[in-house]
Amino acid sequence: MTPDPTASPVPAEIKAAVDSADTTLHNPRRAVIALGSNLGNRLETLQGAVDLLEDTPGVRVKAVSAVFETDGVGGPEGQPSYLNAVLVLKTTLPPLSLLERANAIEDAFGRVREVRWGPRTLDVDIVAYEGVEQDVPDLVLPHPRAHERGFVLAPWFDAEPEAELPGRGRVAELLAVVGEEGVRRREDIALHLPR
Repeated sequence: MTPDPTASPVPAEIKAAVDSADTTLHNPRRAVIALGSNLGNRLETLQGAVDLLEDTPGVRVKAVSAVFETDGVGGPEGQPSYLNAVLVLKTTLPPLSLLERANAIEDAFGRVREVRWGPRTLDVDIVAYEGVEQDVPDLVLPHPRAHERGFVLAPWFDAEPEAELPGRGRVAELLAVVGEEGVRRREDIALHLPR
């Protein structure tokens, strides 16, 4: 039997594990989400995260970057390489609700938080949220280290070439400073906007 290319790779039990509160897209705000995975089927996991974010009421995925393979930064030596991507969303969810959804999606894919910056099945980070600068215990916006990370900047530039990181400047200029050492664009694989 030939697999249906339009079918979602997200198993029903994972979809059921993610709460879906009813919110509509009135007065949406722009948010930037970074995805990363270095355990298991990395590409399938990233696509599953894209699909689950799109399935979230109050969220619409507007752009998906190319996939980049990157070396681990910080954390234990010798961990497997990551697949990374960036999504641009329109959302009516407030930042902390979007964070709760991101954490639920990580948990649905078996994310374990034992070692800081250690290997993970899935990482879903809010990089920026339109018009919001905050520093609360669970969420700092914009992300405090995004301007230093090629694995965030390269895919973000790919998804949104004119983007700016609030308080830091244009993503293109930040990427030129940080460089792309250890960040490789994967032309052989891709994530897809949900249909």
